[in-house]
Amino acid sequence: MSGTPASPRFEFRPLSAADLPRLHEWVQRPHVAQWWENPRSLNGIRQEYLPVVQGTESTRAYVAYEAAEPVGFIQSYVVVDSGDGWWPEETDPGARGIDQFLLDEHRLGQGLGTAMIRAFLDRLFEDPQVTAVQTDPAPHNARAVRCYEKAGFRRVGIVPTPDGPAFLMRCVRSSM
Repeated sequence: MSGTPASPRFEFRPLSAADLPRLHEWVQRPHVAQWWENPRSLNGIRQEYLPVVQGTESTRAYVAYEAAEPVGFIQSYVVVDSGDGWWPEETDPGARGIDQFLLDEHRLGQGLGTAMIRAFLDRLFEDPQVTAVQTDPAPHNARAVRCYEKAGFRRVGIVPTPDGPAFLMRCVRSSM
C-alpha cells in the first residue's frame, strides 16, 4: 500500500419526494444559501423538484452518499432548450449542465466536492451522447472555481445568465 487514502466512493441516489423537506433544509444552510438563490421555500422546492422526481423534466437530481451517509446534492440537465433564458445560444444536444453543493460546511476545502464532481462526471460521460458538461459559478466564488478546475473544468469566460453574471466552465469528453 502506498499510504495514500483511497478516493471517496460515491453513490448517487435519485432525489425522491421524501427528500424534498431535507433539500429545503439544506438550501437554508448559510454556506449553501450564499450561492443557491432559488427556490428557498418548501413550496418552491416542491414546485421545482416534484416534476424532476416524477421524471417530467430533463433535470436529474441526486443525493450524493459517501459510505452510506448523505454528503451532497447534485443535479444535471440538458443545456439545449433549458428555457427561462438559460443558455439560449447552446446548440449541442450532448451538453449537460450541473449544479451541486456539499451538505456540511465543515467538509468544505477538503477535496470532497472535487471528488464528488469527478465521480459524477464519470457517471455522466458513461452516456456516449454526453459531449460536454458545464457549470456556472458566481465569478466571485473562488472556492467553487478552484474546485471545478481540479475536477477537470476549464474556464470559458463570464457570461450573462438570468441570475446575473456567471463564470461559464466546461469539461469536454476528450479532456477526461
